[in-house]
Formats: sequence, C-alpha cells, structure tokens
Amino acid sequence: MKSANRRRVLVVDDEPMVTDWLKMVIEQGATPPGYEVRAAAVGSRALEIFRSWRPDVVLIDLVLPDIDGIELLRQLKAIDESPEMIVISGVGTITRALEAGQAGAFYFIEKSHLDPTGIVSILDRATDLQVERAQHERLKEKVRDQYAFSNIIGKSKKMRELFELIEAVAESDANILIQGENGVGKELIANAIHVRSGRAKGPFIKINCAALPKELIESELFGYKKGAFTGATGDKVGLLELAAGGSLLLDEIGEMPLLLQTKLLRVLQEREYRPIGSDRLVKVDFRLICATNVDPDAAIKDGRLREDLYFRINTVTLPVAPLRERSEDLPLLCAHFLEKFNSRYQKNVKGISPAAYHLLIRFRWPGNVRELENAIERAVLVAKSTDVQPQDLPDSIRGDAVAEDAFTVPPHHTLAEIERMAVIQTLQRTNWNKQEAAQILGLYRPTLYSKIKKHHIKDPRAQVRVAENEA
Repeated sequence: MKSANRRRVLVVDDEPMVTDWLKMVIEQGATPPGYEVRAAAVGSRALEIFRSWRPDVVLIDLVLPDIDGIELLRQLKAIDESPEMIVISGVGTITRALEAGQAGAFYFIEKSHLDPTGIVSILDRATDLQVERAQHERLKEKVRDQYAFSNIIGKSKKMRELFELIEAVAESDANILIQGENGVGKELIANAIHVRSGRAKGPFIKINCAALPKELIESELFGYKKGAFTGATGDKVGLLELAAGGSLLLDEIGEMPLLLQTKLLRVLQEREYRPIGSDRLVKVDFRLICATNVDPDAAIKDGRLREDLYFRINTVTLPVAPLRERSEDLPLLCAHFLEKFNSRYQKNVKGISPAAYHLLIRFRWPGNVRELENAIERAVLVAKSTDVQPQDLPDSIRGDAVAEDAFTVPPHHTLAEIERMAVIQTLQRTNWNKQEAAQILGLYRPTLYSKIKKHHIKDPRAQVRVAENEA
C-alpha cells in the first residue's frame, strides 16, 4: 500500500530502460517517507501527469521525441512554479546547463554521472528546499497576520499604539479625527474604523473636500430640490442622507468653506437638516470620520477651521506618524508591496538588494507610504534581476542619496570631532530617532548609544522638558 506522505517524482524520458532503472533506484533507495515515481515518454504525456498528479520533483531528459526538454521545463514552470526541475542530458554542455538554469532548473546532470546514491541525494536536497520554502511562506503569513491591520502594515511602537486605539474606539459612535501627512494611509484607517464598527453593514460615504470646487461641496453634502439654483434640473439626495446607518468620511476637512463648516456644525448638534431649496427635513444617522493633513491648531489660528467645529469632530484624534519616523516598518511595507505588484504584473522579484535598501532607508519619504508604494511598483516593473537594484528606483530616491553622499571633510578637525558632527547631524535629520539614525550610519543601536555617551551628545528636546519642569 502506498503511503500518502510519500513525495512524488515524475520522470520524463523516452528510454524505458532509463525510466525503469530510475523508478527502482528512487523508490528503493530513499529513506522514509520515501518517493513515489511515475514516468512519461513524451512531453505531452508529462504535461497531463503534471497537471493531474502535481509532483514534487520532475526529472526531464534534454532530448524528447516531441519537444525540447528545456522548453518542456518552461511549460511546466508556467503551470506551477513550486516543483523542482532536474534536467538529465546524454550530452552535457555548459551552454545547455546555463540555459537550463535560466529556465528554472534546480540541477543539471549528465546521464553518465547518474548513480543510485547521487540521484537520491539530489532529490532529497530538492525536496528539503521545498520544505524550507513552505516554512518560509508560513512564517511570512504569520508575520503578515501579526503586523497587518486591515491592510495597514506596521510593527513600530507608534503603529501598534495606533492599532490599539482603533480597536478601542471603532465600535463606538464617537466622532473621529485622523491627522497625518499626505500618503500615510488616512483613508485606510477610516476604512478600518468603519468595518470594525456596528455600522459595518451600512454605507461608507467618502468626500474629499480638497478635490471638489468649494461651491459644489454644499450641494454634494446636503443635496438639493429641483429648481433650487441654475442647473438643478432634478432632485439630488445629499451624501449626509445617503450615509444613513453607516459612516461618513470628510477628507481634508480643513478645506471646507467656513460657512459650510457652520452648517455642518449645526447638523452635528441637531442631527437634522434641509436640502438646498427644500422644505423637507432630513434626519441624519451617520458616524462622522474626518481626516486632515494640517495641524488643526494652526488651521484654527489661520481662520481656516472653526474652533467649535474642531471640538465637535475630534472626540478621538488618531495621529498617524509619517514613514520617516517609523523606519522599522519599511521592511514589512517593502515585502507587502513586492508581493502585491508581483501578483498584479506576473513578476518574480524576490527581494531588495542591500544597495537599494540602503537608499530606501536613507530617503526622507515626503510622500510617505504612498510614495514608497509607487517606488516599489516601478521597481517591480523595470527590474531585470530577481532583486530590486538601485537603478530600478526612481531618480528622486537615487538623487537624494547622491546629494547626501556629497560629503566634504571639514578642515582643522580631529577624527573624533568629525565623528561627533556626523552623529549629531544624523540625529537632527531623523528628528532624534536613534534607531533610524543607527541604520543610516550603519551602526548597531548599542554602538550609537556608546558614541552618544562618548561625545557627550544631549537631546535638546530633553533639556527643554527639564527646563519646563523646573519652571
């Protein structure tokens, strides 16, 4: 009786003596759980068995009656990349061996070099590699589950605190204000709040106050009655009414005209309103989520945001840190975007070279996660190797690094003084984020701490806090 746990090997060769010998050697010489072998004499039959049986390893003769062995290898890999391919040739050449490797072969061996111990050893190595790959994929899934939150990726302290805050407030009906720079993922956070709320089955209506002409925002929000103004050729239901039972996202709330802010405040207080030109009273039932990329205090001071509206919409404020302040999230984000765009464009870019990753770490990311996503998408599209190289990244990222690398040793300074200057400037550039500074300097974090202590470097922010406490 055949064990269900035995690993599967497909032998493709038109010489029956070879396939019979390989079947005997592989099945009898293997250690538990062992191998089960099937054979095909032509490429077309091999394709049939491959599709239905899904072997773990395929041994392919280079010369077959109906197809070249390497072409068959490519066709099999197009069906399923996971099985390992071992090419066997009666006449081995370096050119053909290289061609087999480029097509995805795990091993290339001449028939004259086949021996029972050797062939079983190669199969063991091939299947061990598959086990390792499967374990790696399971680990990636575990990491992804641990550090992903409704498509928001992060393991940094700031992101973990944000996730906890979202979980704490999502089920309530409290008004939420999401504050962060462009590109940090404010809309993703709003989505996460909605799907975790008691209103998840209701609509999620979104309006970007910065994307619409100011004169249209009111009609979009409140709706209007036919004839209310020139161009109102029919009744229009407002977004406030469409959001009934669900959530409403007002993105870039600071761009809303002040007069409209007054009307919105009244709606939030009275929970009802009248569409433009209508006598109909509409009761509202929505959960308000607002987002802004500006400092609300500055917007209030500049007269762009009503203070009373601000107090109404920020029952809970969710601050989203820019990417430059959470560089430890960069590897997770890169892996996530590589997987996303490999799948979208049918590419096989496995990772990021150290040189390219160094550029990503050093870059300041003014466009935050959205800019990183665009950079990785471009890299996947143009990459010529299995790893992203520096030349695959946008000019802005490579140019930024070139400018930073243009370093001139200041005259009349000792080496210790120059080292101190380099540490201070890097800390200043990273807003005193020691982990990010250590990565830029190519140091372990404990080594950076030692240098800070050695050069008596003080964080000026800490000194300010001490002064304030003493005052």
